[in-house]
Amino acid sequence: MKFIDEVRIHVASGTGGHGSLSFRREKFIPFGGPDGGDGGRGGSIFLVAQASLNTLIDFRYQRRYRAETGHGGAGRQMTGRAGLDKEIQVPVGTLVYDDDTRELLGDLREDGERLLVAQGGRGGHGNLHFKSSINRAPRQYEKGTQGEERNLRLELRVLADVGLLGLPNAGKSTLIRAVSAARPKVADYPFTTLYPNLGVVRVATHESFVLADIPGLIPGASEGAGLGTRFLKHLSRTRLLLHMVDMAPVDESNPAGNIRALEEELLAYSPALAQRPRWLVVNKADLFSAEEGEMRFQAIRADLSWEGPAFLISAASGAGCNALTHAIWQALPDLPPAPDPVQSEEWGDEEEEYLEEWEGDDLSADWDDDE
Repeated sequence: MKFIDEVRIHVASGTGGHGSLSFRREKFIPFGGPDGGDGGRGGSIFLVAQASLNTLIDFRYQRRYRAETGHGGAGRQMTGRAGLDKEIQVPVGTLVYDDDTRELLGDLREDGERLLVAQGGRGGHGNLHFKSSINRAPRQYEKGTQGEERNLRLELRVLADVGLLGLPNAGKSTLIRAVSAARPKVADYPFTTLYPNLGVVRVATHESFVLADIPGLIPGASEGAGLGTRFLKHLSRTRLLLHMVDMAPVDESNPAGNIRALEEELLAYSPALAQRPRWLVVNKADLFSAEEGEMRFQAIRADLSWEGPAFLISAASGAGCNALTHAIWQALPDLPPAPDPVQSEEWGDEEEEYLEEWEGDDLSADWDDDE
């Protein structure tokens, strides 16, 4: 299934039903008076977080949603039936923005969480409400109010405690396969990971955390090189970043230089994300003897003047992975929570192929064809 993490949709709640203009008509009751009932309220639209979903791809095929209109009132003081609410299921971790004002409407983080995005219209009063001592036979009634219409932008950000950051072929996917049940694609060429993968790392019984693997970055990603920084937003909810580096790159580049290059890309994308706690993970220790691997590891740390936690591992053989996961589990309770999103770091470009075309498409037209 194709991974889609940004879409735009149009929602419209139902209009309220009209009030009734009616008078009581019964034999032997010559002055029955008004008995028009109220109209029913229009249906509202809710977004509901669903844990079984992991992509917004369904919104590629349906982008207009409308709730049911309320029914009109009737005589004998009968209130019209309310319109049915419409619930739209979205993945857990979806941010909801008003596409016109760019206001953040909600952040759906828990399974079953509901967010009202369009309030249904109020039903109109029947003529019964307008009866008074000087207006014994009112012929006034109210029409139902219009429901709300909104253009929404949905943005999916995966929920994870720890995020993997590094160049292509640094071994991020291999690590997530080694420490969790996730099975992302692994191959001997760059950019095998094309969309984020999540894995649950179980340290002990009832003790686990979620690890996120995103496509690799390359120098110039902030300017669109490679896959760009499109997927970096999926690290915004993480509390800890693991910066993975290949200790023996096939292009014979300097591992410390590679780390500095990605630090610049991270800072260019989001200074707040660049300040997130970050650990150094040097991978592919199995390519060398224990002595030479340790020597290269210490050389990288010295070149970077790295003072934070650092680990030497082999994701392919599993060496050092248990020590890494246990250290993460012990550190997570003391790490600050990820900041709540206030506004998207970058508003999606409508010319990018992963976003639906929006301009020139009147999503509020031809509702009848969509019912």
